[in-house]
Amino acid sequence: MTGSNDTRSGPAPASAPNHVCACYSDDRTWADLAYGFLAPALERGERLYYFADATDPDAVLAALAARGMDVAAARARGRLEVFTADDTYLAAGPFDPDAMVGQWHDATAQALADGCTGLRAIGEMSWCARDVPGADRLLEYELRIHREVFARLPRLSALCLYDRRLIPDADTAVLTGAHRAVPVHPPGEAPPARPPLRALPHPHAPGLVLEGALDHDGRTATRGVAAALSRMADDGDAELDLSALEFVDVVGAGVLAEAARSLPAGRSLRVSGAPPTLHRLLGLFPELRAGLKVVR
Repeated sequence: MTGSNDTRSGPAPASAPNHVCACYSDDRTWADLAYGFLAPALERGERLYYFADATDPDAVLAALAARGMDVAAARARGRLEVFTADDTYLAAGPFDPDAMVGQWHDATAQALADGCTGLRAIGEMSWCARDVPGADRLLEYELRIHREVFARLPRLSALCLYDRRLIPDADTAVLTGAHRAVPVHPPGEAPPARPPLRALPHPHAPGLVLEGALDHDGRTATRGVAAALSRMADDGDAELDLSALEFVDVVGAGVLAEAARSLPAGRSLRVSGAPPTLHRLLGLFPELRAGLKVVR
């Protein structure tokens, strides 16, 4: 995923279902998901990328070929490439969402310049469960790329694969919940339990929608929420919809205040649907209001 072109011209409709995810617990389901996502795109003339982590690249090619894809021809035409996470997500050392955003734009521009009709990619996300520097920024990345990448690149689509044999269910639930598209649950694959805090991109503006509780139990997601919010006020205030949030404790309120303070000068965090607990906390600790615009 290299190149120097930049296709960041402006957002396409935010509802474009081009950033999806799926969980799996066995190799057959993995192979069916990969083939089912990639094969139709090859017929449409798209370039296919697969970013392997736990799977050997040769095993990826063998699985696609076993299900009917002409792998040799696709590779010869420059339409299919298999990389590893170390080549892509982790190529620069610690995982860096900013670097990945740029790489997606460059790779899509290159695919179109090469005569492909688009770019379709699959990423194995199991590297996040290893002791990889920057892995704690994956939720920030998943939340940001909806607007910074996929809403602006309608010719790009991607499937994030979460192997439940390698990634704890609690982490899987938080990370799959960050995708606006409904996660794919293969037959017989039960969805992960609902996380204490679910964060997903706002459908209409830079910002997030939070569901559940913003408290100590959701601390795994809280850091990613704060980091993502701090980068979202690109051309105005960041929006935070809390209408589905049931509870906020003082730590959660502090996270919102910290995110608001980290926004660019002149930007604010516009909070709608705040639960009663947040209103009470802001009354008790007025210093938390700095940078927050709380609307009913």
